[in-house]
Amino acid sequence: MLITASKIAAPVLFTSLSVGVLISILQVATQIQEMTLTFVPKIIAAVAVLLIAGSWMLGTLSQFTRDLFMLASTV
Repeated sequence: MLITASKIAAPVLFTSLSVGVLISILQVATQIQEMTLTFVPKIIAAVAVLLIAGSWMLGTLSQFTRDLFMLASTV
């Protein structure tokens, strides 16, 4: 169960982390301390990942739900 949750959350989390680190490095280099400069690109990147990998995420969750109901019926 935790492995499935990790598989589903990992693409969005790692993308947001990567974009956040890159923007932070850019802010340090240019000495711009604007909060929206970090927030907006992370949201855009997360939405892009959801659009690209959303069908895979939904398929994985659907398969997990089917497996869960199959296991529940054997109890």
